Parts: sequence; structure tokens; C-alpha cells
Amino acid sequence: MKMLSGLAAAFLAAAPAAAQQPAPTSAPDYADTANWLCLPGRDDACSKPLPTTALNPNGYGSTGLVKPAANPKIDCFYVYPTVSRDPGDNSDLVPGPEEQTTAWVQFARYGTICRTFAPVYRQATLTALRKAMAGAPVTRNFDMAYADVLAAWRTYLARYNQGRPFVLIGHSQGSIMIERLIAEEVEKGPAAARMLSAVIAGFNVEVPEGKLVGGTFKKTPLCSRTGETGCILTWVSFRAESPPPEASLFGRAVGPGMTIGCTNPARLGGDGAAPLDSYWYTGPSSATDQTPIAWSSEGAPPTPFLRTEGLASGACVHRGNIGYFATNVNADPKDKRTDVIPGDVVVLGQRLPGWGMHLSDMNLPMGDVIRLIEAQRDAWLRRR
Repeated sequence: MKMLSGLAAAFLAAAPAAAQQPAPTSAPDYADTANWLCLPGRDDACSKPLPTTALNPNGYGSTGLVKPAANPKIDCFYVYPTVSRDPGDNSDLVPGPEEQTTAWVQFARYGTICRTFAPVYRQATLTALRKAMAGAPVTRNFDMAYADVLAAWRTYLARYNQGRPFVLIGHSQGSIMIERLIAEEVEKGPAAARMLSAVIAGFNVEVPEGKLVGGTFKKTPLCSRTGETGCILTWVSFRAESPPPEASLFGRAVGPGMTIGCTNPARLGGDGAAPLDSYWYTGPSSATDQTPIAWSSEGAPPTPFLRTEGLASGACVHRGNIGYFATNVNADPKDKRTDVIPGDVVVLGQRLPGWGMHLSDMNLPMGDVIRLIEAQRDAWLRRR
């Protein structure tokens, strides 16, 4: 309930008041391609080009139009975070601009290395999470969401996978779904042998202190070296100067002897901070009321996406039950880049410290994560 109340608080300002409507009662049939937000070989949110400009210390650099790979050798299965503004407690199966844009921002770039699969699912909506603030039970809503993700996963295996290696990717509520899918389904079946990794961003993965496996997952360890497969990439991002507070939603383990797992995509298995390869969406965010970022002294960004290398650095920090991805901005007032990066959840002008940099979890190390998955792909294919 603590987690759900936090989700509700964060998005209270963004979710419009609406008359209550019943959740959809018919479970989706994922043999129907209309129930997929992203599928290979069609025009959808994940095949849409990504206009991207490099942002360097001397200002805006080269611009390119990133498109999906023609024939990738691996698959990526993505579950998007809490975004639905549908009036019911669970969303309908008609993806709106919030689902479409989120998939474009968080997942479409993975199309450069994999076939992209993303089901539309009846997620617990912002409306449901507002109810959670008042103490209403929401377990049923998350169970409905998971039932859809599970059905989509089984359809993916039966109709699309054909023995291919795959990556599972989630953020926030999507990570909750991926965690349950691994624990209840993947770890207990033959598909585990084909899982390159699972990217679980923006939600806690518990492990015993000093260990790589145990806690949230019984068999699947945290990734500890480049090229390792069958493992978990996970982090919850906080500004280095603002670590998880006592009542933090993320970054603090509940189980005795547990901590929160953290795998630094830029220095896997290593200590200390490393520069991050980040991809930023420069469009407006409806989840917060924070001031827009002035990305460069040269003016407005020329494209919806910017790439920065080394503007931010990240390090995994562990201290007892606390574990998080500590992020620093390598600010230099003399160069043309911003000295401020986004990510905080801000409601009615107040930053929620227990959420850390939740809104930038996926952006901060995206280039580093993609390179790690490429190394996992190559290692898996070499073995076969």
C-alpha cells in the first residue's frame, strides 16, 4: 500500500477528475494485433523515427533520424509505466497519446537492436492510484493488469518468439509486472534459457546484502559483468546530494537483511561513478509542473530528442538496506550545455524526495543499457 499511495500522490496533479466508469470486463485476446501497442513490421509507436541531436559542451552538434533495425536478431518485450488517464480504475484497451508517447520515448530506441513487442494492458490508472491515497484496496486492479501482461507474454512465446533470445523491459508499474512475470513464469519455464536480461528500472529489486540473487528473485541474479546473460539490470535513480529519505518510496528494502539491487549500466560490476550516455526527450511533461530545462545557451533544441555523453554520471550506492543509483550533473557554467537535468517528481510545486529522479530512470543510462544488451546478444549468439 505504501508503494501505491506514493504513486497516487505523485500523479494526483496530473490526473484529471472524471466520472467513474467500470473497468473493462473482457480480457484481451493478444492474437488480435489491435491489442499490441508495438509489434514488428508495422507502423506504430515503436517504429516511429527518433529525431536526435547531440548536445556537446560547445552546443548542439550533429542531428540524425534514428530508425529501427531492418533485421535484428533478438526481441524486446516492454511493459510501460503508469500513464493512463482513463476514468476507470483500470484502463481500457485503446491506447491514447500518453501510452503512445511513453512507448516512443522509453522504448522505441531499443528497436535499433531488437524486434519490439509491447502489449496494451488494463493497467491500474492514475484514477485508481488517487483512490489508493484514501485507503481503497487496489490489489484487484494490479491483478487485472498482470493477467493481461501474462496473457500477452504467453501469446508472444507461442506466436512470435520462435526460439529467439529476448530482453524484458519495464519501468515503474511496468517493472512491477516484469518482476512478477519473471518470478512466477520465466524462472519456472524453459524460456529462462533464452532471456538475455531483464531491465527493471524505477522499482525496487531486493537482494540479500552483499549478494547477487535472493529476495525478489530466487534464481535470476543481478548482472555483474558485460556479456553475462540471464540476469537483471536494475536501478532506482536519486540525485547524489539527495539520497533516499527515511520514508522513501524507492531505494530502501523492507525485508530483513535485504538491500535494493543496483547495476550501473555504465560500469557494470564496478565501483565509483561513471559518465552516462543519456537520451533526453525535450517535449513537455504532463506528470510534473517543474520549470522546463534550458538545454543549451544556443536556444531551443532542434529535435525532440537530445543525446548527452558525460553530462551526468552515475554510481551504485549501498548502505545497509539502502541501495540506489546516485546521479551527479557534471556542470560547467562555461560550456553551452544545461547545468540542470530533469527527473524529479514535482506536485503542486513540491518535489517528492522519496521518488528520486523517477521520471528520468530510463533516459539517464539508455545508451549504456543498449550497449550492454548488444554485448549480451553477441555472447549468446557466439555460444550457439
